[in-house]
Amino acid sequence: MGRGGHSLGAAARRTRVGVLIALFLGSALTVVPFEPAGARQPGEGEILRRSTASQPATAAAATVPSGFQDQAVWGGFTLPAALAFAPNGRVYVGQKNGLIRVFDNTADTTASTVVDLGTVVHDFWDRGLLGMAADPQLGTAGHNYLYVLYAYDAAPGQTAPQWNDACPGPPSGPGATTDGCVVQGRLSRIPVDPTTGVATGSEQVLIGPDWCQQYPSHSIGHLAFGQDGALYASSGDGASFNFADWGQAGGTVINPATGQPYTPANPCNDPPNYLGVANTSPSGRGGALRSQSLRRPVAEPVLLDGTILRLDPATGNGLPDNPLASSTDANARRIVASGLRNPFRFTTRPGTNEVWVGDVGWNTWEEINRIQTPTAAVRNFGWPCYEGADQQSGYMGLTQCQSLYADGANPATPPYYTYNHSATLGSGDTCRTGSSSISGMAFYAGSSYPSQYNGALFFGDHSRSCIWVMRLGANGQPDPTTITTFVDDADAPDPVDLAADPLSGDIFYVDYDSGTVHRISYQAQNRPPTAVAVATSPTSGPAPLTVSFDGNGSSDPDGDTITYSWDLNGDNQYGDATSATASYTYTSPGTYAVRLRVTDTHQASSTSTPITVTVGSNTPPNPVIDTPAATLQWAVGDAVNFTGHATDAQDGTLTGSALVWTLIQHHCPSDCHTHILGTVGTGTSGSFTAPDHSYPSYLELQLKATDSGGLSATTSVRLDPRTVVLTFATNPGGLNLTVNGASQKASFSRTVIVGSTNSIGAPPSQQKGKQTYAFVSWSDGGAAAHNIVAPAAATTYTARYRRL
Repeated sequence: MGRGGHSLGAAARRTRVGVLIALFLGSALTVVPFEPAGARQPGEGEILRRSTASQPATAAAATVPSGFQDQAVWGGFTLPAALAFAPNGRVYVGQKNGLIRVFDNTADTTASTVVDLGTVVHDFWDRGLLGMAADPQLGTAGHNYLYVLYAYDAAPGQTAPQWNDACPGPPSGPGATTDGCVVQGRLSRIPVDPTTGVATGSEQVLIGPDWCQQYPSHSIGHLAFGQDGALYASSGDGASFNFADWGQAGGTVINPATGQPYTPANPCNDPPNYLGVANTSPSGRGGALRSQSLRRPVAEPVLLDGTILRLDPATGNGLPDNPLASSTDANARRIVASGLRNPFRFTTRPGTNEVWVGDVGWNTWEEINRIQTPTAAVRNFGWPCYEGADQQSGYMGLTQCQSLYADGANPATPPYYTYNHSATLGSGDTCRTGSSSISGMAFYAGSSYPSQYNGALFFGDHSRSCIWVMRLGANGQPDPTTITTFVDDADAPDPVDLAADPLSGDIFYVDYDSGTVHRISYQAQNRPPTAVAVATSPTSGPAPLTVSFDGNGSSDPDGDTITYSWDLNGDNQYGDATSATASYTYTSPGTYAVRLRVTDTHQASSTSTPITVTVGSNTPPNPVIDTPAATLQWAVGDAVNFTGHATDAQDGTLTGSALVWTLIQHHCPSDCHTHILGTVGTGTSGSFTAPDHSYPSYLELQLKATDSGGLSATTSVRLDPRTVVLTFATNPGGLNLTVNGASQKASFSRTVIVGSTNSIGAPPSQQKGKQTYAFVSWSDGGAAAHNIVAPAAATTYTARYRRL
């Protein structure tokens, strides 16, 4: 049974949405110069990033509708994840690692450090500092606070930092996708100076640690204030993204020093078996089913995972007009929506109390959910019992989902809109399809955009590198039939947060992969050109050093002729060259910032991101990976040893901390995106444990060498997995089975990585023609829904049924 809502291609399609939560603290004021836009080191900051195309060396002009301009306002960040505007125009930018900086206004190019929460934030895979909001009355006594939501680097009962932005694999640790490095979420507020925006005191914890998270995605999410003054927060389910998870994982990797597992079975203490005892199907109420904790039997704990909260910003408590304000459970009093998988971003609608939630899907659907009246009944959007239009086949046999399906009085709420991972969003969509993750939402409430954008909903997808706009329909609501691409570019944007500037109304977005923050403005008359400069020869070396530059990537959105003016010696004086290309010979040691200024026929101009030229005796090192060779194939849990070396013309042989090894997982269900798994070693040798992940995917092992002068170089090797073909059949044939959440008529085959954990499920009963069949057993002896570890040899798993 499905649920009604807007969807692409089928009016009957329905869906629901997911949510997340967390926050952070304070530090001393430091002032750092910021570039208008910045490049990053190759291989850095690539979480969730497409790997099929390289990132541009400088910020390039994205494709936007006529009259609009997309410009990089600030750059040089390391994985920026959150953006927040204060009512006075001050802008806060939060990095995933817990470092927060503030700009006085949108024209300011020099940021001050607000606070660094790095010691308590778990910056690993999709975890980190993800949510941030400024008090809407900042500048008024009692309201000078910045609110933060983050993954707290410690398991329940432990103190941060426990994992230190890592998760060691077996046998040295539980493994990120094996048993999981368990962390929690934290919501806090930081007192800030209303004049400078920087912290004036330490973190004040409002909630947490809470939000138990076993696996490294579906973590905490977003923060925003509503029109009603309430603080809203979201959080994901903290469950596995590889298999259907009801609390059965953990307890398999033993710490040899203690004889106990690093991560116990059922580590989030979920019913009915609780901590230390794995849950089983169909009774398990943990894992993804934490999103349904409000439907647990009386006296079982209500959790914040997979919910939207409505809070008193002074205390973190639920507000007295919340739907469950009379509950004796403090968590229940906070919740206004549940049944969410990964509500990474949401937004509040200007002029209303509505909350619009973007929920990142599993196999098939992305969702936009609408909470029209947060103070009315709690909205249950159905995850994991539903995904997209239909019941989620990986979970449908569980008792808690069967209960929801049968509850006519309190059914799951359908989503407002869904889009399929393999489909476009309509005739106005020019973005690619495939991997999808809805990752930013904002309503336009300004006056500078053309009138057709008034009240429109903007939303982005990091995996598709796209931002769309959904304009209002005749009924005054965002109309899915109006969806068109708003920002589309081959390599940018890679949005992870959208926000509207309260002063200008312009939409800003955080480009995670390039480390920049962009502004989309509209100018009905002349628009300035975009300056893009690149170096076409080495930018470091001994004097004399000749460097060539190219500005042919510059353009004018109105098609005007542009002129070029270069500052080649870094003295802030332009005119050193006046053609599209230039070269310069540097005879004195030093560091030079080279910029290009382009001007159109109406005298509007812009300046490029600086190119740094380093002149001196220092040259970059040369790193080499000796082992493993690219021919090595791995299985989940394998120990992979690596060796390498690096030489430097000035320093000789580099060792120790000069050599850093990083492991990256490339996941390629259609186009590819990546997850940085973290640093796996320093020095000339080490090892890592191959992680579990769905196929098709592969690993990239990087070696970065840095010399004493700060110059670095990176090399890498691609490592493909060993795979096996598993076949799934029924007796009698032609019945439906579910593998990793996707249902299909048997028999069928799946290619998986050897050693990977896969969830398989057989419905308790099903029909074929006029006959009804009841499940009897699996050929491997497992329950109707259970996990299997992929063997090295091809294997067939058969579900046996009997006719009723």
